[in-house]
Amino acid sequence: QVQLVESGGGLVQAGGSLRLSCAASGRTFSIYAMGWFRQAPGKEREFVAAIKWSSVSTYYKNSVKGRFTISRDNAKNTVYLQMNSLKPEDTAVYYCAAVTYVTGGYDDPAKYNSWGQGTQVTVSS
Repeated sequence: QVQLVESGGGLVQAGGSLRLSCAASGRTFSIYAMGWFRQAPGKEREFVAAIKWSSVSTYYKNSVKGRFTISRDNAKNTVYLQMNSLKPEDTAVYYCAAVTYVTGGYDDPAKYNSWGQGTQVTVSS
């Protein structure tokens, strides 16, 4: 099993920035990719970004391209989500997730094996 712990959420004004971190522990050697998802009140959990654990391949939701950047530090077993130019519609609980293997796309939360507890991001207008 892989354990995930997110940090870095908070309250920020529109146009501001936040960086989320997700530290992985446990069977980290089994990780194939990691992703960030978010869930706003009354809405389904949606894909934000993903990164392969052993390559530079990254994937993004269209609405965050150019504003968000996912990266990783394998030595620290940590994945980051740098969020710039934040908008009120980015307000949600953000979750990181890990998958041991995936075929097809990375945007389906059902494919992920492990989840963090979530961190709240609130963007005020």
